[in-house]
Amino acid sequence: MPLLVSAFYKFVAVADPAALCAELQARASALAINGTILVAREGINGTIAAEPPAVAELLAWLRSDTRFADLETKDAAADRPPFQRLKIKVKPEILTFGRPEADPTQRVGTYVAPVDWNTLIADPEVLLIDTRNAFEVAAGTFPGAVDPGTRSFGDFPEWVERSLDPARDRKIAMFCTGGIRCEKASAYLLAHGFPEVYHLEGGILRYLAEVPADSSRWQGECFVFDERVSVGHGKEGDPA
Repeated sequence: MPLLVSAFYKFVAVADPAALCAELQARASALAINGTILVAREGINGTIAAEPPAVAELLAWLRSDTRFADLETKDAAADRPPFQRLKIKVKPEILTFGRPEADPTQRVGTYVAPVDWNTLIADPEVLLIDTRNAFEVAAGTFPGAVDPGTRSFGDFPEWVERSLDPARDRKIAMFCTGGIRCEKASAYLLAHGFPEVYHLEGGILRYLAEVPADSSRWQGECFVFDERVSVGHGKEGDPA
């Protein structure tokens, strides 16, 4: 039976991350699930893999919690295990950024569905930004996207301060692998006065899964942070 790889994240207040982490550890271990799940006061972020019934059971348990009732996943099949072990950790942030004003639980940019993305980025007034790191951009990107040249996501705010101006750059569209980085990046831009901020809902992975190859504007592969390394059209994966 092919394994199911399921990626997810949710920005939501978690009062006791350690307790949630311990419960996830116990349940995922009992179901022979491997992968990585990060838990913080700002939410949860993970990618897991196992036989489909085991993944479904863990996700059903998570969604039984009102905080995660609307948890969305990006799923893909794998012929071999993409993870060798289970890692569940409590972290200060589920995505390290280091800027408290970038709070996706308060506000984020406007989500753009994959079916509408091509139209948005064809607008000459839109500044298209790839929020990923330089080595990811090298594997593939959308034509015309600005590459900030960052080595880590935590470098993104400094690049914004050096390179962007809310008075000039009034309409910004951003994308990342699975959507999570754009949640914080768009929240950061809004907090710093940028008036129109859009981001690709579900990230590149959802775009590749939902937009037919003959209509796609994507060029290259999409780097993912597991043993698959990269994915192309018709597949989804890691949410970073």
